[in-house]
Amino acid sequence: MDIAGKVAIITGGASGLGEATVRRLAGMGARVAIFDMNESRGSAVAAELGANVSYQNVNVSSEESVQAAIAAVMARHGALHICCNYAGIANAIKTLGKQGAFPLAEFNKVIQVNLVGTFNVLRLAAEQMAKNEPINRDGGRGVIINTASVAAYEGQIGQAAYSASKGGVVGMTLPVARDLASYGIRVNTIVPGLINTPLFQALPEPAVKALGQQVLFPQRLGEPDEIAHLAVAIIENDYINGECIRMDGGIRMQPR
Repeated sequence: MDIAGKVAIITGGASGLGEATVRRLAGMGARVAIFDMNESRGSAVAAELGANVSYQNVNVSSEESVQAAIAAVMARHGALHICCNYAGIANAIKTLGKQGAFPLAEFNKVIQVNLVGTFNVLRLAAEQMAKNEPINRDGGRGVIINTASVAAYEGQIGQAAYSASKGGVVGMTLPVARDLASYGIRVNTIVPGLINTPLFQALPEPAVKALGQQVLFPQRLGEPDEIAHLAVAIIENDYINGECIRMDGGIRMQPR
């Protein structure tokens, strides 16, 4: 898919991996809608990048919120071609610890945002993509990119909810790609390792360096723009479909 002139929605687009992808796609001529709950940051990014970038305050786990935001994108641009799902949350709670059993509400919260929220956005985005006229010789109409984590495969102590949510994203990638193939919509998932997002930027430099040394090569944290670069490659390469692509420098996470 040629990115120039296409319409994209990026959940979690106000910071981190999402913001990096917003900047990449906007720089390549796409019209981009940031879906995020951080209104001040999302609005600032949109204002900085100009008229082709807009911001919508969106709760990805709410059907009504996502429906309204996608309707606004369609009203403004008349089409939707790209959907990148980065919105996510995490917690660190043991299944059984000194405070008792893992609170079910905390488990559900992570599942609702990371797994249900991802599916909620992609299903409604696909509904609009299916209305597009084919944009290439293969009959392609759209591209969906979800975000998992190496925790989907090697979840650490305290990551039961996060790993379950990201494992769900990995697990639904191929079935959703199969569901949407007849509409010409490709579906893939990026599986990041340790990426230098604001979460890591709050840590002391020695701690960040120690984490980077766990990576096989290069021994550093990944950069958000490296994930964005992979997203661009997936969008542009029409033969990548139904895949979960690790981007982690070869790390395999240990229990703690």
